[in-house]
Amino acid sequence: MPRLVRATAGEQAGEQAVGGAGFDPAGTVLLVGGTGTLGAVFARHLVAERGVRRLVLTSRGGVEAPGARDLVAELSALGAEVVVAACDAADRAALAEVVGAVPVDRPLVGVVHLAGVLDDGVMESLTPERVEKVFRPKVDAALNLHELTRDLDLTDFILFSSAAGVLGNPGQANYAAANAFLDALAMRRRAEGLPSRSLAWGPWADGGMADELDPTHVRRMNRTGIDALSVAEGTYLFDTAQTIEAAALVAMRLDLAGAGAPSAAELPPLLQGLARGRSRTRRSADAASGAASFRDRLAALPDEARGKQVLDLVRAHAAAILGYAGPASVEPDRAFKDLGFDSLAAVEFRNGLAEATGLRPPATLIFDYPNSSMLAEFLAGELRPAADATGGAEGEERIRRILQGIPLSRLKDAGLMDVLFELADAREEQPEPQKPDDDPSIDEMDPESLISLALEGSGLDDATQGM
Repeated sequence: MPRLVRATAGEQAGEQAVGGAGFDPAGTVLLVGGTGTLGAVFARHLVAERGVRRLVLTSRGGVEAPGARDLVAELSALGAEVVVAACDAADRAALAEVVGAVPVDRPLVGVVHLAGVLDDGVMESLTPERVEKVFRPKVDAALNLHELTRDLDLTDFILFSSAAGVLGNPGQANYAAANAFLDALAMRRRAEGLPSRSLAWGPWADGGMADELDPTHVRRMNRTGIDALSVAEGTYLFDTAQTIEAAALVAMRLDLAGAGAPSAAELPPLLQGLARGRSRTRRSADAASGAASFRDRLAALPDEARGKQVLDLVRAHAAAILGYAGPASVEPDRAFKDLGFDSLAAVEFRNGLAEATGLRPPATLIFDYPNSSMLAEFLAGELRPAADATGGAEGEERIRRILQGIPLSRLKDAGLMDVLFELADAREEQPEPQKPDDDPSIDEMDPESLISLALEGSGLDDATQGM
């Protein structure tokens, strides 16, 4: 499987000319999205630290964009000539006009593409319009830059991509795809002998697309070991990238071995090779051991105490995912949707409970059991020791609770409804065979026996164990 590995700065410095050797101070550098937060950061960096003396900054708002006039004044005071152009880089004709206006005596020597927008949502909520909204400033603009500058003598062509395109960030399918395109374009240009590199950024502490993410999404990202970059760290990585030959690099800050390091279930597969300390196998073994220990503790408790322990577990996981102060903030009878769960949080919640208990609950868990009390009751039943799981009246009551908690549509999808109907009608369709005295008829079976017979007849006994 693919894995990320740490790049070594300067590992192929002798071949830098292929990927870009920095910016010629005598030329012009074009920053697309140059008046935004990160655009301003790198405009300052190029002038103050890299010696660039002429910049063209584009954005849809141009000089009227927030902070644009102050940025021009600041860069001018540092000795740079700055042009701000109102231009949608996805409009080929408008971008061609900007590129064509660069003076011959100060030719275009570098491009930095920083533009982008977010329109996050789970896959089912995406529409062609939402995909287009994200692709236009990323993909269309990058293609225009590539085609309009490919015959120019550039020293570097840098695309600001995102780690979402590498890791597949949940809820960002459109954004991930757009950034994966930028990574591929950088490698295509490199294969054609053109200078290029794509930097797939992780989140920034101040500025960048992460500023537009909701707090729940940020907490989710932090739990995978990804921390936010400071401006100093980001500009350092920007400079370091120019000493590395790779056409596509991931630039982000990770914490995979500290006290807050992610669990085995939370660690993205691509980051497994970077995790220090416990291996993935060891993490999985630890998780399995923890689940077994939890089940052993439950087995020693009476039913009432067992139910409270499971409820505490459910509330603790919900609080952690939603960023609440603690389990006490999660009201047992309040619906999960009212607590702030979305589809992504529901999946994460389900996975966390699966790791903690060793069960394999369905992905629809919080929809089938919509509050903490109902969910805890279901999990407590699933975790009840085998010796008393279905015994006598208690077992019969448990079967009733299980059937009441399973939507009829799921029973029908599993083929169980038809089997039950067939069993109910069997006496009318064919003569009842002679049975030994110890083999009761369907009419005499208790609910437990009826369900067992239905499962055996449908072949779904194993498949329905996680319901």
